[in-house]
Formats: sequence, C-alpha cells, structure tokens
Amino acid sequence: MSHSLSRRHFTLALTALGASALTPLARAASGDSSGIETTDVTKPRILCYVGGYTKDAPPGVEGNGDGIVVFDMDRTTGVLTQIFTFMDIASPSFITFSPDHRYLYAISEIDNYNKEGDGCVTAFAVNQHTGTLTKINTVSSGGAIPAHVSVHPSGKFVFVANYMGGSVAVFPVKPNGGLAEASDIVHLTGPRQPERAADNPQGNFAVSDHSGSHPHMIASNPNGRFVLADDAGLDRIYVWRMDMKNGTLIPDTVPYYNLTPGCAPRHFVFNQAGTILYNLCEQDSKVLVSDFNPTTGAITLIQSVSTVPPYFRGSTLAAEILIDDTGKYVYVSNRLGDSLAIFAVGQDGTLTLQDEVWMHADYGRAMMFDPTGTFLFCANQRSDAVTSFRVNKVTGDVKFTRQYTPVGSPTTFAFLVTTPALTTPALGGSNL
Repeated sequence: MSHSLSRRHFTLALTALGASALTPLARAASGDSSGIETTDVTKPRILCYVGGYTKDAPPGVEGNGDGIVVFDMDRTTGVLTQIFTFMDIASPSFITFSPDHRYLYAISEIDNYNKEGDGCVTAFAVNQHTGTLTKINTVSSGGAIPAHVSVHPSGKFVFVANYMGGSVAVFPVKPNGGLAEASDIVHLTGPRQPERAADNPQGNFAVSDHSGSHPHMIASNPNGRFVLADDAGLDRIYVWRMDMKNGTLIPDTVPYYNLTPGCAPRHFVFNQAGTILYNLCEQDSKVLVSDFNPTTGAITLIQSVSTVPPYFRGSTLAAEILIDDTGKYVYVSNRLGDSLAIFAVGQDGTLTLQDEVWMHADYGRAMMFDPTGTFLFCANQRSDAVTSFRVNKVTGDVKFTRQYTPVGSPTTFAFLVTTPALTTPALGGSNL
C-alpha cells in the first residue's frame, strides 16, 4: 500500500492590515496562538488539548480535524468550551506534555516530511497562564507514519514510535524545549506474524497489520531507567536501558519478549510503583498483566484477561488502556465494539472485569482522565466527537454525562492546569 501523502498548507492573505490585525482564530490558523484572548487568567483553569487526523491523514483514514483544538473544561460539569485551534500542523494524532507542562510535543502521522519519506515531530512552548502554543521547531521523526510520542521523566529526551517506518527514535531536548535531531534511531526486524491471533474473540473479522514491524508505542518506565516499545506488527515488547549521557537505547539483558502470535500489542501502562506492567493487545483484545522488575527490566507474565465479556461476539480492536490515580481500577477502550471495559485491580495486580459500558459513539480510541480524576474523556474517531463520563472514584464505575463535543477525527488528549497570572494592585493611599 502506498503511503504517499500531500502535506497540508495554509495561506493567509495579510493585505494592508498586517499580521497585527488578525483575529484570534486567524492567529491560530497561521500557527501562532500566543495572542489569543481566553477567559480569566487570574484563576487556575483546566484546559483540554485534542489532536487528530487532518486532511493529510494516511490512506484509508478519514481526516476531518483542523489541528490541535484547545478547550476550557468546567470543573463541575466537565463541559468543554473551545477557546482556540492551532491549525498549522498536519495530522497531530498523538500529543503529550513535558513533565513540567512547559512544552507540548506532537507527532504528524505523515510520510512526506522529507525526501526519505519520514513523518515529523513538533515542539511547542506553552503559555502557562493562557495555554496558548508557540511553535519552537519541527524535526524528522526518523521514520514513516509515527504513531506515538512520549517524554522521559527527566524531560531531557523525547521518544517517537514510527509505525510504518518500523523504527523508534530518541530526540534530545534543547534548553528552550525544542528538539535536536535524533540521537538514536533503532530499526526493528523479525519474522512475519499471523494476521489473526489464535484466541481472537468469536466473530472478529478485524485484523491488525502484521506485514512487518509496526511499533505503536514507546515510553519509559516510571523511574526512567528503561524504555519499552510495543511492536504491533512483530508481536513483541522491547526493553532497552536508557543511556542518559549519549541519548541512546541499549538492549536489555532480554532485549525483547515474544507475545502471542497475532495479538498486536498496542499500548501499555504501569502501576504507580512501576512494578506491574499492563500491556494492551489490540487484535485479540487482551490485557497482559506482568511483574516488572524496575532494577533489571525483566518482565514476567502473570495473567492474560479479555477486554470483552465472554458473551461478546463480533469485531473488536482494543485501543487504549489507563489506570486511575488510586491504582484500584484499569480502563480499556474497544473500537468497533465501542465499549469501555472497567477492571478492578487485585492486591497482586491482576485484573477482574467489573463492568462494560457503551462509549455512546463510534470507534472510541483514545481516553484520558482530567487532572482531578473526576471525568474520563473519550475520543471517538469516526463520530467526530469527544464524549465524557463522570467517574466514581470509590467504585470505579462511570456514568455517561450525555455531553458530546464536536471535534474532527479525534485521536489524542493532553491536559493542562494553568497558572494564575499575577495582577498589579491599584495604587492609592492607605487609611491610617
């Protein structure tokens, strides 16, 4: 399949009015959201950033998005109110903040950034009072069709998984938050795997791409000593030691673990202690629960549990996995079946399916809790909408808020709690 894409270009006629006369929306479209007026900056607010596919989406993917859309979230109701859009970016299908939230990094899921057919990753400075974005720079992602970006806990390195490029890359972060060229690019190879897992849900006609290496996620473990990557094409999870001095990935004693053929590992998450690894496989819709040794990087499988109930029949592809801030519940989204699975976490880290609820939309993909943990937001790629659920932190249950927020082809979230701006007190005499 060809992945030749036409890159999105925006042309704004500035005429005699000049750039200073642009409206806030026009500033966003031109790639500068720094001058956009927002609500009261003297109070902390919760801002929700949503990325997704634009017209530059890969072949076979409908892209209705405009770029990175930013919303103000009501803390009481969870209602999202759009405040601006950063439009000068192609298909930002995954975005993430630096640990201090001063910078935002976004991949562009394309394959025509340069003559080598790579995608790219862009760094933004984030205004802590208004949440507006100012582009710092863009560099090649080191491979085609990047699917995931994450930041090392130190904030010194950014990692990218190139889905069609069959590679993962490491980027040093400059003092201004911008990205240097890749300090390491690792190409992943291995034997071809079957399209379907042997233990697929009954009636599942959906297949994952097993034509070669397709890394879908790369991230550090919580202490930053190791870097792991899920390869959905080779059915492996890779483990490297992070060389902080040189910005390179060093294969661990066991460099990779072969998983169930055809399972397509997609995303993973750790418990807070960093001792349990929850690895989500999209093709057979299972969570692999493993002990993780944060000193050696060793992975030991202890459980495999389905993300759909035993009575389910039909096509499904698991997409996202989250663990709540209490560590007591794990949440999984299932595309096609459009369900949200809720698991209770046992004392040994194993999972028990507690409930399954309808996503109330089509192709529920990314999910994320707001910073307070009160609401769970879901990006429904084919419905062009974000839905939300109110979370019961005691029981882990969720309740649909009946709120739909229109966003074209949403696939990713990031949240920011703004810092109140200082106000200058009025000058005047004092009463003695």
